[in-house]
Amino acid sequence: MTNIEKSDSEWRDSLTPEQYEVARCGGTERAFTGKYWDCKTPGTYVCIGCGADLFDSEAKYDSGSGWPSFWAAISDQAITEHRDTSYGMVRTEVVCAKCNSHLGHLFPDGPKPTGMRYCINSASLDLKEKA
Repeated sequence: MTNIEKSDSEWRDSLTPEQYEVARCGGTERAFTGKYWDCKTPGTYVCIGCGADLFDSEAKYDSGSGWPSFWAAISDQAITEHRDTSYGMVRTEVVCAKCNSHLGHLFPDGPKPTGMRYCINSASLDLKEKA
């Protein structure tokens, strides 16, 4: 996979202030405020930074957390995981493998078949609806 590299000013020019804060600075939108937390529209969720396919709507479920939640990424190559020890917690950060944009966090409390919960910020995603 080809990595996308942009200068900070290029990122700021291509993203809204909220998207920049979340995707490039590791921020988090408030629960129940993002445009996709309760979205049921079929399609593919792509990275706001580079357009890479990240999650399929068929793996989306209502976790009750207030953020879009998925039980699996679209592929193992779509995302990269990092250990995150910020805020006195130990979590697994999820970033786009292509452009390194912060997406959210991964937790081991999701539904079958994976038992995983990818808790993702709407600000890091765009939905390409199925035709």
